Amino acid sequence: MRASRLVSLLLLLQARGRMTAQQLAEELEVSLRTIYRDVESLSAAGVPVYADRGPAGGYQLLDGYRTRLTGLTPAEAESLFFAGMPGPAAELGLGTVLTAAELKLMAALPKHLAERAGRVRERFHLDVPGWFHGGAPTPHLAAVADAVWNQHRVRMLYRRWKAPTPVTRTIEPLGLVLKAGNWYLIARSEGGDRTYRVDRIRELEILDEVFERPTGFDLSAFWCAYLDRFHREMFSGEAVVRFSPEGMRRVSYLLTPAVVEAARENAGEPDEAGWVRTVIPIESVRHAHSELLRFGGEVEVLEPAELRECMIISARALLDLYGG
Repeated sequence: MRASRLVSLLLLLQARGRMTAQQLAEELEVSLRTIYRDVESLSAAGVPVYADRGPAGGYQLLDGYRTRLTGLTPAEAESLFFAGMPGPAAELGLGTVLTAAELKLMAALPKHLAERAGRVRERFHLDVPGWFHGGAPTPHLAAVADAVWNQHRVRMLYRRWKAPTPVTRTIEPLGLVLKAGNWYLIARSEGGDRTYRVDRIRELEILDEVFERPTGFDLSAFWCAYLDRFHREMFSGEAVVRFSPEGMRRVSYLLTPAVVEAARENAGEPDEAGWVRTVIPIESVRHAHSELLRFGGEVEVLEPAELRECMIISARALLDLYGG
């Protein structure tokens, strides 16, 4: 552990130039006393590190000195795929590995290239989850990732949305996908290749059994095909509705892109009051009910009758609630 920290301290000085003891302590998450001891150890080992005193002082390496301890370990090289994605890397248990890999890479670059690379971090940041969604907790993610990498079968207790809700599955994990802040596991089971949300895994056991990955399996191609199938099968019916002018303005903010497109394509001519009749796809009556309620009085459901009745019941309940 200490040897790794000494290397990290050395690479920090090489990559960034002069740094104070406080900056080094914060970067390496150790005490000032530890930094003082580590610098003395580097000096004793022949590393030309010296200190400038005063407000603008700090530690730095002798001009022209460069260490060759910049070879990436296999784990660090693998983590470079997550460069620019510190959050997901940390969730997979690769946070510190990614930091070490980036540090070695910066140290190995010529000064002008290192400065250009540093500007990327200063000016671009990737925030994966959508607005108002922090992402569900995934306590088993690191274990799942390990099973994916080492091709170990997994036995899990999984909570699915339809009955029976808790099910036990033995699967062969093939890959992980991060979509809108949520992690999805693609795995092979008795019924073929399936997609599981990692946050719905309640218990997990990594088995000693090693499996062979299917020849030619392409994770990216599988995920694209899955999304295409999901979008095609997502809608189970249609609803005929009327939107007010304000309702039509809200459509793009309150509905998904596929529904927005359909609403505009199927829209008829506005009536005397500006209301527009159109047809939109719906996942279910229950889902459409909750989605259309957000429009308040700017939408009227005409068909199906079941959905219209749900809207009427909600409208009456609101009227009663507010003393109508």
